[in-house]
Amino acid sequence: MFQMFRKSRSLVNAVEALPGRDAPIPTAERHFVLDRPLALDIPDGLEAAMFGMGCFWGVERKFWSLEGVWLTMAGYAAGHTPNPTYEEVCTGRTGHNEVVWVTYDPATVSFDDLLRVFWEGHDPTQGMRQGNDVGTQYRSGIYWTTDAQKTAAETSKEMFAHRLSAAGYGDVTTEILPAPPFYFAEDYHQQYLAKNPHGYCGVGGTGVSCPIGTGVAA
Repeated sequence: MFQMFRKSRSLVNAVEALPGRDAPIPTAERHFVLDRPLALDIPDGLEAAMFGMGCFWGVERKFWSLEGVWLTMAGYAAGHTPNPTYEEVCTGRTGHNEVVWVTYDPATVSFDDLLRVFWEGHDPTQGMRQGNDVGTQYRSGIYWTTDAQKTAAETSKEMFAHRLSAAGYGDVTTEILPAPPFYFAEDYHQQYLAKNPHGYCGVGGTGVSCPIGTGVAA
């Protein structure tokens, strides 16, 4: 958020990353919108994945609004620094991405449904930025927890890349990785746009529709 003057676009390595801390930083206890405890435990019958697609304020709102989503949480992942603060992530010296953890009921909302929101909700060709938000923490990423999610993510990336190319966009830069440790963001970041309805949201799509799950060929 408001990071247009932070221009680091190179991922820090583990040796040069900030040391972090052993204990988690404090965060909210309950989801402001869904009124459920913020926890990484996945209830029986549900699944979870993480998505990075720019400023996590706007990203989280996209997912908590979906029927079948049980829980969303803003946090940091895919870097090196344990239990980082927002200020540390903003330096570019943790390697972390701003991500949203999504726990969902696959009987109500499929992973393909989540992927469609992901691909259509941001520009996955911008590399280490989204719009005016510049830096490695704004990179595009899908972090899967099951083999089926991995296959679906990779397939959807290939399909959407064809659509984007036909529309004049460049290469898709989205990273698709097994879900790394998730570190909770601070209390005020959780469900930020529900607490601040007129707050900043720099997340925006390309206007290109994603064919995944529609039966339409790429």
